[in-house]
Order: sequence, then C-alpha cells, then structure tokens
Amino acid sequence: MSDMAELTKTQRGELVESLRALVVQLAELLESTREDSKPVDLDQPIGRLSRMDAMQQQSMAQAARRGHELRLKQVRAALAAVEAGEYGDCRSCEEPIGYGRLKARPETPFCVACQSSREQR
Repeated sequence: MSDMAELTKTQRGELVESLRALVVQLAELLESTREDSKPVDLDQPIGRLSRMDAMQQQSMAQAARRGHELRLKQVRAALAAVEAGEYGDCRSCEEPIGYGRLKARPETPFCVACQSSREQR
C-alpha cells in the first residue's frame, strides 16, 4: 500500500486515539509549566545572577508553553477535521497526507510536499 493511500479504518482509529492522548498530554504539560512561566518577582532578595537565571528560565518556560499551546490548537483542529470527515487530507492540495506522516505527527494539516513548499516561502 502506498503511503499516499487513503487511511484504513484501523489506521484512522489509531490516529484519533493518538490525537486524544495528545490533548491530555499537552494539557498536563501546560498545567505543569504554569508556575514556571509566571513573571519573576524583582523584589525577591536574590543576587543579580540568580535573578538573571530566573528570568532566563521564565523566558524558556514561556516559549515552551507557547509551543505546547500551538500544538494543542493544531491537535484540536485535527480532531475537528475528524468530526467533519476531512482528517487525513492535505488542506492545501486535498490529497491524502499518508499514514507514515500522520503517525509521526497526527495533527499535521499538510502533506510533505505542501509543507515543504510552505517552508520555502
């Protein structure tokens, strides 16, 4: 079977379960990093280097949270596509995305060719 073939019912079910698990995993990651991304208290009696380190840690935690939030949004969009009967089709060319790509990143909305084209722009 070609990687660009339509998904089988078993493959689709497996991918939907992966998406649901990702929702839970990402929600847990967002909850666990909530405290780390809060603003650094500048009135806290710590040294300058410790404060700089805390600010750097905060910045990294905020960046990680933004990435998790974006991925969660993409996962929810993929689940909406499942409900609409459009999951597994590239949003750009409307061709099947391919099981291998969806297995690696089940929330992806684009096939490899369209994703590459978008990244080159």
